[in-house]
Amino acid sequence: MKVPFSPPDITEEEIAEVADTLRSGWITTGPKTKRFEQEIAAFCHTEKAACLNSATASLELSLRILGIGPGDEVITTAYTYTASCSVICHVGATPVLVDTLPDSYDMDPQKVREAVNERTKAVICVDLAGIVYPYYEEIYQIAEEKKELFCPSGRIQEALGRIAVLSDGAHSFGASYKGKKSGEIADFTSFSFHAVKNLTTAEGGAAVWRAIPGISSEEIYKQFMDLSLHGQNKDALAKTKLGNWEYDIVAPYYKCNMTDIMAAIGLVQLKRYPELLKRRKELIETYNRGFQDLGIQMLDHYGEDHSSSGHLYLTRLPGRTRQECNQVITKLAEADIASNVHYKPLPMMTAYKNLGFDIQDYPNAYHMFENEITLPLHTCLTDEQVDYIISTFRKIVKEL
Repeated sequence: MKVPFSPPDITEEEIAEVADTLRSGWITTGPKTKRFEQEIAAFCHTEKAACLNSATASLELSLRILGIGPGDEVITTAYTYTASCSVICHVGATPVLVDTLPDSYDMDPQKVREAVNERTKAVICVDLAGIVYPYYEEIYQIAEEKKELFCPSGRIQEALGRIAVLSDGAHSFGASYKGKKSGEIADFTSFSFHAVKNLTTAEGGAAVWRAIPGISSEEIYKQFMDLSLHGQNKDALAKTKLGNWEYDIVAPYYKCNMTDIMAAIGLVQLKRYPELLKRRKELIETYNRGFQDLGIQMLDHYGEDHSSSGHLYLTRLPGRTRQECNQVITKLAEADIASNVHYKPLPMMTAYKNLGFDIQDYPNAYHMFENEITLPLHTCLTDEQVDYIISTFRKIVKEL
């Protein structure tokens, strides 16, 4: 029985919607992208959403809209994928990595507090595996505590009056914490619709943001559009209006817009999303029951105050080395079950070693990585495949 790690869940309905887009003659950013943005905003309880070609673009442009650049520092966690940090480098700011809490994947708020100085302009929190980072309140509190150190530059920073709180919500579209949806918690949130995500547009992403006093959501949306379309102040759709050909280039910006082909997939996926989330919850609960006596550690995806998007199923084998866990991954592969590791901490990567980071300064993050194995979790899984994964994983772990 072959079990892939994370194939996209595409039905004939998505295919029909894409075909409709292709036949319409409008395949770049157009009416379906605008409709998708409206539906995302409604889903996340925000005023606006800006669809782009990736979560990375969404996060980078959020930093640019905040006016963050050379001379500034941005704090994020050492336990994440590179996109959470590379965007800091893209805008010319200095990344500051902090360790996780002991025995946790979550960034340590106290380490954040210690890292804040007069150059700090933002903190990027990460919603790992689909679970909303549970310490946003503490990060906001730190931002308030450190207001006297905050040196704003630009209208939006001045309007905030404190360090900006951003969310790398690449995994958490549809998750919630204390009654709030991912997207309405952080000042700016970036979602991923990559092929392996719960909701996909093949590639793609979106940015959403909370209301900022004195700054209209329309103004922020317009900045996202300018930044993602070469600085052109009219998109192709606006230019189709009679006599409306003329446009201006307000600055030499970037090209990272979403297309209507991508949005067509997303519109159908969003319609199906409640059922997709329900199935992911069923799969996680089945895994949890199957492993409850195995002595492994699993994440708490669902509780009284939080609900995960169920994006990834991370497990840990306490007391085991990375080499032993790699043997488990190999044995799973020999049984035709694809598995993975989320994540190798950034200070272990060449790019971040070259920036001066050393994994020895992040013992908690390394401890989490050392014995982590991620099992397949996607809505194409059959009950039979899940039973096979559980029985095979149990057998391999017991034999270890």
